[in-house]
Amino acid sequence: MTEVRRILLGGVVTEVTVHGDALVAADGREIAASEAHHLAPAVPSKIIAVHLNYASRTEEFMTKLPDAPTYFQKPVSAINSHRGAVVRPEGCKWLNFEGEIVIVIGRTCRNVSPHEAGDYIAGYTIGNDFGLHDFRDTDAGSMLRVKGSDTLAPVGPGLVTDWDFRGKQLRTLVNGVVRQDDTTAAMKWDMNYLVADIARTITLSPGDMLFSGTPAFSRPVEPGDIVEVEVEGLGTLSNHVVSGPVAIRTDVGAQPTDSEEVISTALGGDWEYRGIRTPSRDLYPSTVEETP
Repeated sequence: MTEVRRILLGGVVTEVTVHGDALVAADGREIAASEAHHLAPAVPSKIIAVHLNYASRTEEFMTKLPDAPTYFQKPVSAINSHRGAVVRPEGCKWLNFEGEIVIVIGRTCRNVSPHEAGDYIAGYTIGNDFGLHDFRDTDAGSMLRVKGSDTLAPVGPGLVTDWDFRGKQLRTLVNGVVRQDDTTAAMKWDMNYLVADIARTITLSPGDMLFSGTPAFSRPVEPGDIVEVEVEGLGTLSNHVVSGPVAIRTDVGAQPTDSEEVISTALGGDWEYRGIRTPSRDLYPSTVEETP
């Protein structure tokens, strides 16, 4: 396996390879990984994410998966990097982490089979699909502000090639305490399937990223928290949460809310434990009898 990272080296965007604790550029310049200013390991034209994929997450929501995955899109302006600050805007309080594995496309991909899809994948990296659930009441369908606000798509630290995604452990830690712990064996749809599914109707270009889903126990984090996502063979993506410098404007648009759906989603679908409702009755039916 080879790991390539994009960093600022002498003020210039530079690709480097990982050699132990050092990052080495093609011209021989070297810098310690701990001292480097990291950038996202690729420049996507689009970022696509699957809703539910891990059995533990599905069970947590007490729901059933549909016959095929559903997706949403994160704007490229949400991109962030290893050790980047994740902003929780002033006036919001339901910012959740979601540790994930990210597929990075290597060449133009359209209308391929799952068997062929691997040939179009450049490699893999780690992502944290942060969600600002304060806007879920207005953006639950599109997930635009929930998952697409600035800084909510950190990826990194590098792009790893020739990595076998099968049976790999994924863990998310908050301030050093494990909060998510699962393996890719628990995914309903694997990496090749996701690429082939999207590429049926959407052309995937080099650098495009597909977030492949998160396990159970996504929960809110606070300014000052350090969130790390560890994936076996891919390393560790680390980010810290900060407060936004300005409040959400009140003279336009829907405001952050504290509704039943907002709180329940942020706390792991706890509406289901009370038998109240499901997040989407048509696509994700409940496994419990709902209260009239």
